Amino acid sequence: MAVKIKDVAKKAGVSVTTVSRVLNGEKYVKDDLKLRVNRAIEELGYVPSQIARSLVSRKTNLIGVIVPDITSNFYSTILSSIEETASSNGYNLLVCNISEDIDKEFKYLTIFKEMRVEGIVIMHEKINEEIRTFINKLNVPVIFSSVKPMDQEFISVIIDDYQAAYEATEHLIGLGHERIGFIGGDMRDITSGQNRYSGYRNALTDHKLKIVYEWIRFGDYKVQSGYDMMREILRGKQLPTAVFAVSDDMAVGAMNCIYDHKLQVPGDISVVGFDGSQLTELVRPRLSSMEQPIYEMGSVTVGTLLKLISAEGEYDSGGDIIMKHRFIARDSCRRIVNP
Repeated sequence: MAVKIKDVAKKAGVSVTTVSRVLNGEKYVKDDLKLRVNRAIEELGYVPSQIARSLVSRKTNLIGVIVPDITSNFYSTILSSIEETASSNGYNLLVCNISEDIDKEFKYLTIFKEMRVEGIVIMHEKINEEIRTFINKLNVPVIFSSVKPMDQEFISVIIDDYQAAYEATEHLIGLGHERIGFIGGDMRDITSGQNRYSGYRNALTDHKLKIVYEWIRFGDYKVQSGYDMMREILRGKQLPTAVFAVSDDMAVGAMNCIYDHKLQVPGDISVVGFDGSQLTELVRPRLSSMEQPIYEMGSVTVGTLLKLISAEGEYDSGGDIIMKHRFIARDSCRRIVNP
């Protein structure tokens, strides 16, 4: 049978309250009593119940995390940073991968409430009214990482997605490209969908370049989606000289499709990605990409959430936290000379 706290108290010859105080690191417990309790714990092999301790201390040291797609290179990287930062501060994660399923999200948020998590990180913005109402009523801090939902008062840790997409498109224009295709994301997403598409369109318009809808497709940020969308673009009568994809995963899928159609990157079509994930250095040619500070975003997300937790909701961050983006040129783009 499992050793209980009362067994430790009996072995040490002290009260259960004294054992509890020693376990919780409270002051004003005599050194000789601490020694007797710790010796009894070691001899009996007692393992404290985290649930029991949390009921006493009113702290669970748990953070709930909602991830839309854990297979994504972007989300797996930012999640790694979140876990590392949380762990170094004495917190554990409850990670839930919803696979873009909103029904799953409501179920997991309910579990977070039951497990008494002290804070929640959400990494997607497709929030229906039921979920919106639920999180607004939760008595715990909620922070959004890498996304900014519409009409939400919660803090978001993000980049300027519109400006980043504008600059990525402008990089291709600066290399002499006038026929630039686009593989976008889910247009229900404000951040990575609408804002990045607007940045692409406005960059073309501001440089007096034509928007060719035959070269514009929308996917789901995954490698296969990038492949499928690129295949549709390649079926057109005239091909673009460059393609901008709003995720590195889709950019890699597009590169694979170009290769399978006996074309070359960047010889025939230049490709630019978005995120700056580890994929950029793993593929050949190495992928030029608009880099988000992914790892730093995860760390800042947790750091801000912990301030909200310690301040019991009274911490004023000054609003959303906008991280800096930067374009990293590698080998997947070439300069062309227009006649």
